[in-house]
Amino acid sequence: MTNILFVTTSPRGGDSLSTKVATTLLDDLKAAKPGATVTVRDLGAGPLPHLGPDLLGGFFVPADQQTAEQKQAVAISDDLVAELKAADIVVIASAMINFTITSTLKSWFDHLARAGVTFRYTEAGTPEGLVTGKKVYVVLSTGGIYSAEPASAFDFQAPYVKHMLGFMGLTDVEIVRVEGSIFGPEAAEKAVNDATEKAHAVATQAAA
Repeated sequence: MTNILFVTTSPRGGDSLSTKVATTLLDDLKAAKPGATVTVRDLGAGPLPHLGPDLLGGFFVPADQQTAEQKQAVAISDDLVAELKAADIVVIASAMINFTITSTLKSWFDHLARAGVTFRYTEAGTPEGLVTGKKVYVVLSTGGIYSAEPASAFDFQAPYVKHMLGFMGLTDVEIVRVEGSIFGPEAAEKAVNDATEKAHAVATQAAA
């Protein structure tokens, strides 16, 4: 049985273009993987706590020495790590806010990036991801066109997402872009249609 983790990030709810296209991709993947189970993590509707002393302290203290507050904070992270490790496929809908990811998605990565849990450093001092063997689809929405110059220099969303995923061992990443929606209704419609077509294509490849 295939387990899919579906992560949405936009504060716009149903108006989010990244969520709209990612949902289409999810539906195609479910059709291609009959019987697949889906775990939904809506970071827009249910934002995670930002890094704080209890969470950071809990990461570096043995479980039997954690305070009640540290145990509670780390338990959230443990649940998120378990969701990620249980998934065979991860679908992330990421909306660009001020040239980068939402703070809610940043918190998700902060809860997941844990030494000895999702990554480690080798004897040579190089990082090694510990979450491997998964396929990741990332739907990126941007108002402008950031896949090409000159705006590509200001795209701090795609490089960061790919780096954080790769840092934890998730290197098989497919990007679907929803871009150019800021240029009017027709442009927005085209952006969604083009991205939906790409989503259908990558889902078809998954079924092959």
